[in-house]
Amino acid sequence: MKVMLLGATGLTGGFVLNELLARREVESVVVPVRKPLKTVNAKLHQQVMDFDRMENYAGLFAVDVIICCLGTTIKTAGSQEQFRKVDYGYCLKAAELGRTAGAHGFILMSAIGSSSSSTIFYNRVKGELENSIKELGYSYLSIYHPSLLLGNRPESRLGESLGAKAMPLINRALLGPLEKFRAIESKTVASAMVNEVCNLSSKPVAERVVQLRQYEDIVDLAGVTD
Repeated sequence: MKVMLLGATGLTGGFVLNELLARREVESVVVPVRKPLKTVNAKLHQQVMDFDRMENYAGLFAVDVIICCLGTTIKTAGSQEQFRKVDYGYCLKAAELGRTAGAHGFILMSAIGSSSSSTIFYNRVKGELENSIKELGYSYLSIYHPSLLLGNRPESRLGESLGAKAMPLINRALLGPLEKFRAIESKTVASAMVNEVCNLSSKPVAERVVQLRQYEDIVDLAGVTD
């Protein structure tokens, strides 16, 4: 199986990359990047890319499955417009190029609360992206809705850092319909994504499938106790 990974330099994407490279079901991993990664592996095929001219690399998207962990924050992007350019524009363009090139599966990292009708800008952009990708007609589309992602980020996010310290106690109180709001380790999400991709290699999709993955489902797919 040939897999493309977008967002390999991020927290979850880094875990996804390592796991993909370790799986025998994965023949090669195509990774578009702005700057070369330090990772060296015979399966890894890096492509330094101008994401504003993604269409110039259309042939790169001829893969079986695309995993999209690409995303930024409004603080890092500098404005809502720039945030939307990355989290909606780049992700959708990659999905379109993949579909045109024959990719049959797309695994999307989104977020809990995503909705095109949300009054919260972040959630609304994520929801609009989900709707747009659904319209592309992928044979298999899986959308991940994690809550707070836990793990050591290269950049400091004060709000997330404070939240992470409180989450072990808070998680135990989030039961039933509230369980989907539990914080989850980024490595757990990555394991679920990679397991899902590898499952596709042995179970061809006979009809169009759209999955929504939340806390319990993600933990089950990862095969760990979060």
